[in-house]
Amino acid sequence: MEYTVKDVAAMVDHTNLKAYATREDFQKLCDEARAYGFKSVAINTYPVGMCREMLEGSGVLTGAAVGFPLGQMTIEAKVAEAEDAVKNGCQEFDYVCNVGKVKEHDFDYLEREMAALVAVARRSGICCKVIFETCYLTEEEIVSLAQVASRVKPDFVKTSTGFGTAGATAEHVALMKRHAGPDVQVKAAGGIRSWAAAKAMIDAGATRLGTSSGIRIIEEMKAEGLK
Repeated sequence: MEYTVKDVAAMVDHTNLKAYATREDFQKLCDEARAYGFKSVAINTYPVGMCREMLEGSGVLTGAAVGFPLGQMTIEAKVAEAEDAVKNGCQEFDYVCNVGKVKEHDFDYLEREMAALVAVARRSGICCKVIFETCYLTEEEIVSLAQVASRVKPDFVKTSTGFGTAGATAEHVALMKRHAGPDVQVKAAGGIRSWAAAKAMIDAGATRLGTSSGIRIIEEMKAEGLK
């Protein structure tokens, strides 16, 4: 399959989730996203309103990370954070599932959690992505959680926060794609720092990439002569 620079840029969620990020850092992030035509900026919930203003008129979405990075919050707390992010102007959000509940195989709980967060997105007409944190999960657990997603139908399932012990793998992307169903897309995130890594994720079925190396990826594509 052939890839254009514009198509790949439009898959990138340009990311800054650092605890010490400042207004200057967010301005830089938004300016870069605008210049490169990235899909969104991926940020914590505090700077949502600020980044929405910075991106006004650009076509770049303001995304928020909810329950980030551990997911060890009550469903009610995640819903409240998501609703607050929506109120402040987020146009999509990624939330971290309760990974402990996955390890307990409490998929009824996880389905309730997913349904509650997806409901926030549906009420607001925006996109919801569910972060699995695959580095902590067995293949069987990934499959079972993807099957929950196939029923609840979030917009995306996502591999990783980038804060775990490992990030995305092409194998996990393909596994999630296979079991989440035709209505759910896959976002790969964590450790995607080159065009080769990004291409592997896209080839495996990812349609969105979470990375702080989007500029490097695009410049490597251009260096290869891709248009």
